[in-house]
Amino acid sequence: MPLARFYIDADLAPEQETPLSPEVAHHAVRVLRLREGAAITVFNGRGGEFSGHLRIEGARAWAIPEHFDPIERESPLAVTLVQAWVATDKLEWIVEKAVELGVAALVLVPTVRSVVQLDEPRRSRRLWRLQEIIVAACCQCGRNRIPGIRAVASLQQGLELALADGSRGVLLDPHSDEPAANALASVDRLALLVGPEGGLDERERMLAANLGFRPIRLGPRILRTETAGLAGLAAIQVLAGDLR
Repeated sequence: MPLARFYIDADLAPEQETPLSPEVAHHAVRVLRLREGAAITVFNGRGGEFSGHLRIEGARAWAIPEHFDPIERESPLAVTLVQAWVATDKLEWIVEKAVELGVAALVLVPTVRSVVQLDEPRRSRRLWRLQEIIVAACCQCGRNRIPGIRAVASLQQGLELALADGSRGVLLDPHSDEPAANALASVDRLALLVGPEGGLDERERMLAANLGFRPIRLGPRILRTETAGLAGLAAIQVLAGDLR
C-alpha cells in the first residue's frame, strides 16, 4: 500500500522536524487516522521526496524526514494548458486530471463565450482553491514538482504568457487537416489552447493563429471542453511525452 504523501512548503532535511499545517495535520490525524511513528513520504515541490515518519501530539503533527530520493516523475514534454474559464465543477475536474496527466503549467483565460466571467477578487479566490487541488493531485499521483497556475485578464495576455518560454502553440480543431503528431515533431515545450463550452469565436481563433497557434486534429468528433484538454494531454503524452 502506498505511503501517505504530504506537501510541505519549506526546506526539508534528514532528521529535521517540520510541522504540518493545521489543515494537513487534521487530514493526517483525523481523516487518514495515522498514528505516532507512521511511515510517510514528504516533498516540497522542488524535486525529489523524503521517506520519513510522523510525530503526533494531540491535533498537531510533525514530519521527520529520513531518507532523500531524487526521483522525478515529470514528463519530458512540458505542456502548458491554456484553458478558458468554465463552470467551477468542470474546471476543478480539468485541473485535477491535467495534473495527473503531467501538465507543467496552467493558464486560465476569459473568452467571449465563457459562461464564467470573474472580476479580480473572485479570480484570486478561485485560483486559491485551484492551487489546493493541484497540491492534492500531486500528493495523490506522486509528482514532486507543483505545476504553476495563472489567471489572466485577457485571452491575448494568456496566449502570450504561454508562448513566452518558447513553447509551440496548438489548438484542437476537428476540422483541421493536420494530425497532432505532425505538430509535435521535435518539440519539448507545448502550449495547448482549449476554448469554453461554446468554443472560441472567429476573432479569438484568428488571434490565436496570428500568435502562432496551429490547429491540430485529434479525431473527427467535437469534444466538450472538459474532455478536450484532457484527451489532448493524454494523446500528446502518448505521442511525444512520458507515455510513449
